[in-house]
Amino acid sequence: MQYDSKVPIYLQVINSIKTDIINGRITCGQKLPSSRDLAVEYTINPNTAARVYQELEREGVCYTKRGMGTFVTEDEQIIAGLRNEMAEEAINVFVKTIGELGISIDGAIELLKQREEK
Repeated sequence: MQYDSKVPIYLQVINSIKTDIINGRITCGQKLPSSRDLAVEYTINPNTAARVYQELEREGVCYTKRGMGTFVTEDEQIIAGLRNEMAEEAINVFVKTIGELGISIDGAIELLKQREEK
């Protein structure tokens, strides 16, 4: 994974895991790697990996079973909310960037339609 120096690493890993959950690469109820394995997989500090899981658990995206590990939530509504939240964030970034380029929303929609036709 290529890290962006402008964004904390733990947030980038969290977003990567959330994206994998939304796209079905990680399924509801699936056991996640241990913090140590996550640290190796993402080449991050084990404390950072532990923080990733703490944040995901705080957000309700995963839960921990003592002695068994960390698992993705089985609540489809949480996953749907996560998808909507991440989509909204992507749209906000897009609209801000397009606006900085002097392109209206209607102009952006037209560009998207043209791209879709290609």
